[in-house]
Amino acid sequence: MVFKRLLGSLGVGGPTVDTVLDPGAVLPGGALSGQVHLKGGNADFDIDRITLELVARVEAEYEDGEGEGAVAFERFTVGGGFRLGEGELRSVPFTVSLPWETPVTELHGQPLGIVLGVRTELAVAGAKDKGDLDPLAVRPQPAQEAILEALGELGFGFRSADLELGRIGGTGQQLPFYQEIELTPAPQYAHQLNELEVTFLAGPGGLEVVLEADKRGGFLTAGHDALTRFTVSHDAAHQDWNTLVDGWIRQLLEHRDSYGAHAPYGHGDPYAGHGHGGHHSHHGDHHGGQHRSGPGVGTAIAAGAAGLAVGVAGGLVAAEVVDEVGDFFEGEDEEED
Repeated sequence: MVFKRLLGSLGVGGPTVDTVLDPGAVLPGGALSGQVHLKGGNADFDIDRITLELVARVEAEYEDGEGEGAVAFERFTVGGGFRLGEGELRSVPFTVSLPWETPVTELHGQPLGIVLGVRTELAVAGAKDKGDLDPLAVRPQPAQEAILEALGELGFGFRSADLELGRIGGTGQQLPFYQEIELTPAPQYAHQLNELEVTFLAGPGGLEVVLEADKRGGFLTAGHDALTRFTVSHDAAHQDWNTLVDGWIRQLLEHRDSYGAHAPYGHGDPYAGHGHGGHHSHHGDHHGGQHRSGPGVGTAIAAGAAGLAVGVAGGLVAAEVVDEVGDFFEGEDEEED
């Protein structure tokens, strides 16, 4: 779905812009392609610059509660420096590379409730206008999908996914936010934890996997969060993911005195073909106290033991998620104006 808008800063009769992305979901770190279609207004206009901006709906925690807003996390200049004639039709093709940490919005074609968009900004004769917005669909890298499948086969269920403003200490995080995928516990671990949260921090050399467990308290002990970090290569082949991931969970749940310990990013061989254990500080750059995280819109639920092949809660379909992208970012634009 495309959201067209007349360039309001230029008044009636200005050019219009319509960005069309190539069909299909893209990979984190992969190529995003499409075309920017321009239609000239009732006079000639000098197009100084065409910019694409990646934006995300991100949640933030404050001392007095939570909120959400739009965060721009990458910009690309894809054209400009030409005159668009009166009524002229022109298309500008583009191919750009997404950041490696771009959040995953879908799994097996089903939306996870993460809202991403590509916003087109046109600079014309010294004026700028956010003239077009398109939803962005991102599927997981092979290693990310293999880890989620292993968790599903181990009995973990999908609860929700959201984007949290802040940084995870002790990691190589690049973006100002991170994605949390929240899972219900597998039956064999239900007596030990309430919830498991998974965060992927991808880079050109491999993938950091941050696990956080909301551990249940015992008769004489209070519940608490336990965290750990592992690194793997992007190669998902020739790996017993179920055994590897199950070992991660067991190591995570054994953490007691080591909770909150810190290991510097890049320690040892971070991108070996097998899991490399380590600890990182709690999300200290962002969370000031007990971690809170609510379910995102479009929450999906686990469907069977074939992995996290998700169904969609409440009958939500992809088209409704697309509508939500437009509604959310259009609202943000109005606030900015």
